[in-house]
Amino acid sequence: MRGITGLNTKHNFVLLVRDADIVAAALRRALDEASPEERPGLERAAALVESTATTSEPQLRARWVRSRLAAAGFTGDIGSVAAVKALRQAEPKLSLLAAVELQKDAVAHPE
Repeated sequence: MRGITGLNTKHNFVLLVRDADIVAAALRRALDEASPEERPGLERAAALVESTATTSEPQLRARWVRSRLAAAGFTGDIGSVAAVKALRQAEPKLSLLAAVELQKDAVAHPE
């Protein structure tokens, strides 16, 4: 959200960028060239990346909401009006509609 320059209007969306497939491919290439000592760590890393690549978009949005609220110091009920307010304070360009939709994802997908 903060990387968008030149815009001063509220945003009704959050852009998700997934690059787990790129990271997984790089790890597979590294595994092909790995020494026996490096293989266990790379295999574990590849398994972690592949397991997170299956995370749904609503789950990713929920994780993002919780991370933004935590960074803002919010410790209350994620389903509250105060959570929406804290999210919008943490991300001032986020519209009320977008904040409420993101909150719904966070409530629907607890950690």
